[in-house]
Amino acid sequence: MSAPIRVLIVDDHEMVRSGLAAFLYIHADMELVGEAGDGAEAIRVARECCPDVVLMDMVMPVMNGPTAIQAVREICPLAQVIALTSFKEQELIQQAMEAGAISFLYKNITADDLVKAIRAAHAGQPTLAQEALQAIIQAKSQPPKPGHDLTDREREVLACMVKGLNNVEIAQQLVVSRSTVKAHVSNILAKLDVSSRTEAVALAVQHSIN
Repeated sequence: MSAPIRVLIVDDHEMVRSGLAAFLYIHADMELVGEAGDGAEAIRVARECCPDVVLMDMVMPVMNGPTAIQAVREICPLAQVIALTSFKEQELIQQAMEAGAISFLYKNITADDLVKAIRAAHAGQPTLAQEALQAIIQAKSQPPKPGHDLTDREREVLACMVKGLNNVEIAQQLVVSRSTVKAHVSNILAKLDVSSRTEAVALAVQHSIN
């Protein structure tokens, strides 16, 4: 008989964790190896037990699900994460999948379907709720958000521009040369497809580019 699937439950509601734990106990091929009430705790527990599959809530205090997914995957590269949530938001779905979740499911899933999803995740196979699948397809059919290709430094420069700082002031704040700031500004205008700082700032505010 093969070793049971080692499962970590991460949810900020104790009743949800208890329900999922009880559910796992009745399946001989699954073993609960840890619980966590937020993303930060999930990282610590994952480091200690290195689970096979993580059931990860998406909206939690201290550290949210997408951030925790990425961190857990870095600690335990072989662990598969199932995003499990009540919130049907397209952005949350995208964040979870980009962070490394193999599956995205809602908490109204049936017990049988959750069992199948855990076993599938352990085998490296994704399971997506219909709404999540539609959101992913829709996202791929939409043009990328303005500023998606800006580097971290370009975002810092753009944030300074939004504050109304000129190149000299930006150079002083970021401790770089004026020529470096000028180059960054030129790259920002090109990537945002605008012709002036004013347009860049307006676009940044409109689309919350930060």
